[in-house]
Amino acid sequence: MQSAERPFPHRRGLIIVATLATAYVASHFFRASNVTIGLDLMRDLAIGPEALGALTGAFFFGFAAMQIPCGFFFDRFGPRYTVVGMLIVASFGGALFTLAPSWPVLLTGRVLMGAGCGVMLIGSMVVISRWFPPDRFSTLTAMVLSIGLLGNLAATTPLAWASQAVGWRPVFGAVVVFTALATVAIWLVVRDAPPGHPFLSRQVEPPAEMLKGLVEVLRNPHLKPILALNFCNYACTFTVQGLWGGPFLREVHGLSPIAAGNVLLFAVIAYQAGMLAFGPLDRRLDTRKGIAIGGTLVIIFLLAILALFPHPPVWLPVAIIIAMGFFSASSTMVMTHGRGIFPDRLIGRGISTMNTSVMLGVACMQTLSGVIVGAFEPLANGARTEDAYRALFGTLTLVLIVALAVYSRSQDVKPSDEMRAAGRNSA
Repeated sequence: MQSAERPFPHRRGLIIVATLATAYVASHFFRASNVTIGLDLMRDLAIGPEALGALTGAFFFGFAAMQIPCGFFFDRFGPRYTVVGMLIVASFGGALFTLAPSWPVLLTGRVLMGAGCGVMLIGSMVVISRWFPPDRFSTLTAMVLSIGLLGNLAATTPLAWASQAVGWRPVFGAVVVFTALATVAIWLVVRDAPPGHPFLSRQVEPPAEMLKGLVEVLRNPHLKPILALNFCNYACTFTVQGLWGGPFLREVHGLSPIAAGNVLLFAVIAYQAGMLAFGPLDRRLDTRKGIAIGGTLVIIFLLAILALFPHPPVWLPVAIIIAMGFFSASSTMVMTHGRGIFPDRLIGRGISTMNTSVMLGVACMQTLSGVIVGAFEPLANGARTEDAYRALFGTLTLVLIVALAVYSRSQDVKPSDEMRAAGRNSA
């Protein structure tokens, strides 16, 4: 039963969430674009796989660096001001990346893009937690991610086509304009909470109290095992989907840029389907931990196949990359699991801490992946060998096995328990 003090006006809330999700498209495009244009960047800027890995990881280092500060901003100033301010930073970084004459400037632009885009998912989650009841959190988060994944779709075959037609710089320029327009839309549409929500009448915490709240988040006894899988899950799958999957298909299996882009396109579509499939599962099965474990086990199996079997027919890695796209959507259940261990007053800092582990994991894994692939002598034409990619896939498999073993010690947070607690609070 809804209380008068905390109504859930779903229609307006959906419009707000959809506006944030639309802006989130740019974040996914920027983060995933290197999987399609990576070899072009290596050629145009005369850089090796180590530099490409660092360039790709730079987005996520910038992303991760802003998570904790933005958690404070969300709890102090609210999502509207925070998201608009940081998207201005992202737009500037995108413009710098588009016009960059050299690799250091390109790197700087990518860091700023990551820092600015780092608020989008957390901002959406904070808005969802304040506009909707807790049992809708995972479903609406999946909706945000599904819409945002249109940016991943645009970064596959469409980006390959456009880059061949006009070059990658004009394409990035168009996305920067889109980001700027989305920033204006957020300012006009988004509101931090529905009328009557306690956030709107809160007493703003002084800095010392906000730091005390962050310490409270970090000392939460349920956090550490969740962070372990949060750090590694998306990092491992995105290293394939967002960086090396395209070069692997092109260099080892001889696919053209367009054909490799098509595979990645279907992988993103599979990821979107996975979001829609996994999103409501926690309400139906009344578990989050079990869903996260099941999805991760499938990903471990798929990566192990790529690592252990040399010279497979081309259909096998194609099928594995697409299937990995579907099951990698289970990683959102780890974030939903983590959200459930924090009270509302710490939601910004709690979710930002969770997202810090995700993006720091991606940044570290992308950088490490460049070192692993670069450690193998390339072929005469400059292409990486199959052994280099198999070593990478084997490393990802082992990382996920260890992370899952740690996560298995976590305590589940069931949607039914959350709804009972929400009912008691509203009584």
